[in-house]
Amino acid sequence: MIRSLCLIFSLYNSVLVFASHAKHLCRPDQKDALWEFKSEFYVHGSHSDGTTVDKKTETWRNNIDCCSWNGISCDPKTGKVVELDLTDSFLNGPLRSNSSLLRLQHLHILNLGSNNLSGNLPDSISNLKYLRVLSLSGCSFYGNIPSSLGNLSYLTNLDLSHNDFIGKLPDSMGNLKQLTDLGLDHNKFSGNFPYVLLNMSSLTQIDLGSNRFEGMLPSNMSSLSNLVYFDINENSFYGSIPSSLFMIPSLIQLYMGRNSFSGPLEIRNISSLSTTLGFLSLGENNFNGPIPRFMSKLVGLWYLDLALWNTNKGKVDFSSFLHLKSLTFLDLSYINTRSIVDLSLFSDLISLGYLDLSGINLKISPTFHLLSPIEILTLSSCNIAEFPKFLETQKSLSYLDISANQIKGLVPKWLWRLPLLRYINISQNAFTGFEGSADVIQPSEILLLDISSNTFQDPFPLLPNSTKFFLGSNNQFSGEIPKTICKLGSLDTLVLSNNNFNGSIPRCFENFSTKLSVMHLRNNSLSGTFPEESIGDHLKSLDLGGNRFSGALPKSLINCTRLEFLNVENNMINDTFPFWLRFLTNLQVLVLRSNEFHGPISSPGDSLSFPKLRIFDISKNRFTGVLPSYYFTGWTAMSLVIDIVDIMPSRFEGRDSGNLYNSVSMTAKGLVMELVGSGFTIYKTIDVSGNKLQGNIPESISLLKELIVLNMSNNAFTGHISPSLENLTNLQSLDLSQNRLSGEIPPELGKLTFLARMNFSYNMLEGPIPQGTQIQSQSSSSFAENPRLCGVPLQETCGRGDNATTQEQEDEDEEKEEKDQEVLSWIAAVIGYVPGVFCGFTIGHILNSYKRDWFMKIFHSFG
Repeated sequence: MIRSLCLIFSLYNSVLVFASHAKHLCRPDQKDALWEFKSEFYVHGSHSDGTTVDKKTETWRNNIDCCSWNGISCDPKTGKVVELDLTDSFLNGPLRSNSSLLRLQHLHILNLGSNNLSGNLPDSISNLKYLRVLSLSGCSFYGNIPSSLGNLSYLTNLDLSHNDFIGKLPDSMGNLKQLTDLGLDHNKFSGNFPYVLLNMSSLTQIDLGSNRFEGMLPSNMSSLSNLVYFDINENSFYGSIPSSLFMIPSLIQLYMGRNSFSGPLEIRNISSLSTTLGFLSLGENNFNGPIPRFMSKLVGLWYLDLALWNTNKGKVDFSSFLHLKSLTFLDLSYINTRSIVDLSLFSDLISLGYLDLSGINLKISPTFHLLSPIEILTLSSCNIAEFPKFLETQKSLSYLDISANQIKGLVPKWLWRLPLLRYINISQNAFTGFEGSADVIQPSEILLLDISSNTFQDPFPLLPNSTKFFLGSNNQFSGEIPKTICKLGSLDTLVLSNNNFNGSIPRCFENFSTKLSVMHLRNNSLSGTFPEESIGDHLKSLDLGGNRFSGALPKSLINCTRLEFLNVENNMINDTFPFWLRFLTNLQVLVLRSNEFHGPISSPGDSLSFPKLRIFDISKNRFTGVLPSYYFTGWTAMSLVIDIVDIMPSRFEGRDSGNLYNSVSMTAKGLVMELVGSGFTIYKTIDVSGNKLQGNIPESISLLKELIVLNMSNNAFTGHISPSLENLTNLQSLDLSQNRLSGEIPPELGKLTFLARMNFSYNMLEGPIPQGTQIQSQSSSSFAENPRLCGVPLQETCGRGDNATTQEQEDEDEEKEEKDQEVLSWIAAVIGYVPGVFCGFTIGHILNSYKRDWFMKIFHSFG
């Protein structure tokens, strides 16, 4: 889509090039409209990398012919503005329905892409009736597409990608009979495939990727007879793929990955297959059965992605891929086959630059030699027992992933001599060290090195100065954190969790604090006060949990406006509640659990607003005081169904790449669950248990409709349980035990259909236990030690009814409680939140990031 637009702009500008040299071409009415249009926005912003940018409208001068202004092209004969290109000009403000832009009636090309025009796209855009090209990509538009857009009958190129448009496409778009390129990707469109497109036979490019479309594709896809590019990646389409799609003679690129297509893929009339198809992405769907035989007939393919194809553990004839001599990209990862594949089978594919065979049992001969100039090789989870020796001759290799195998011993020293190697993932093996001297890695130009989950021991490797991402968690490194790390001036990510490091944080950490965005030092024996100067304003994720840090929480964190994840659990930090964290509006996870924090967690007359917070855990401290009724107002992420950018979105792309993750412990129903992984599931919880909080439970808690776990146990809360808790319709675990709550249990809680576990024990509750499926399914221990509480499942009866519990009932309760323990573990595994940093690698535009869980651990706590 972008390439097509660039070509159009280039051709159009070549026709009008002499217009900028003509004198006084610009008509006064056109100049006035442009000048007024400029005043409708304020110009502000800069590129994230700090590079300077030409803010086009700021270069405009009223005393200069407007046809020579930056971004303007005029008709050389009439002086009318025919092109306005203000791409990436840092315009801020809505596009008004009465904008002076609409007075430029003869515009042919309008490009406002990559500006902040947040708001609805006005109906009046259709007043620009001569538009050929309309590009509004990345403008923060939202709402529905106006039906008036269908009045732009001359439109050939329409790009509305990377916005927040919702709903269905208006039927009026069927009037755009001249449209050839349509870009609607990366929005929130929903509903079935837009049938209106089937009547637009001029379309050559359709991009609907990364939306919320669903349903089955229509069977008559071949009506799009001129289609060259078709992208429906990352939606929720299901059912079978119509064979008519493969019959379109002009089709070259077909993106259908990451949907829910299922069943075997069959094409009966193989002779009608398109001979032009070069790009086919079908990975990460629900296909099952054998790999289709017709694949071997697509001899023009250069890109083939069949990842996660479920062959039902059948055998795969990998030799069928040898007919595809033009392949440069082949992804067969996790296709669920019991075949053992000899890697030499792929030797004849001499053009391969990308090969992913992860999840396939591989046989690699010691004498094997790969002829293709492989650049990206992923062989994760392939049951490899020895370091592949053929890699020594792969001089083009830039990315290597051999994680999750059974490779033992030392990493060979020749690996670091590969001239283009930049990204290495050897995690989850049994490596013990590095062959060669301590500085064997240092001469290389590695950008990312993941050695996590091995058995590496001292000495700690001397890393090259080029290192940006280092992941060394779950090893056996010990002693103080080496000061040599401080020489890594470009370091972005440092993960040393789950080792045996001790001592204090080196003061020299301030050397890279200006660039570091991830620092994970969890589960070591580090001590002392965390140095303020080691925290830079680029920090997004800080995990210091499970150490011996003392003193106060570093107040320099207030400068970390990008901070999303903060975990300091299980330390000895002695401080008051950090109210200043409310200024960190991107914070999504806050865990202060098991420290020596003390004092109130509310400030009189001051609302503690965390708009993006989804995990709030301050349990097992010494917090005191009363929470005001409005305490939880402004906690938007827990109140509304909203999309929040994933914690630490991919900065380097790839599939199953890296072992970088955060870890959060959660308490529910007497279990401590440590949830670990690189996947991400929206999980919203509040845990204030084990403190000395008093007063009523804030009424505003009922605003948090998306809350899944609420634990307020072991405090000194008083008053009644509010019936408004019935608003927490997603709640799955509720623990109010060990407080001083009185009154009756509200029967409204029985309406919470997802509530699998509740605990009201050790309070002063009274009256009958409400009759309801969710409440009655609880064991008697959930209501114990409330002397005036009665009714099933307790032994105490209410009124004259004879509900005395027999020994058989007690046995049933005990059995049910044991089953409930199992149920909770199952639920925790299903809903388990794994806040994570999603790892991958950026290598050109070949790789796409995606997320997959690595592992989860659940262990019991009997404390």
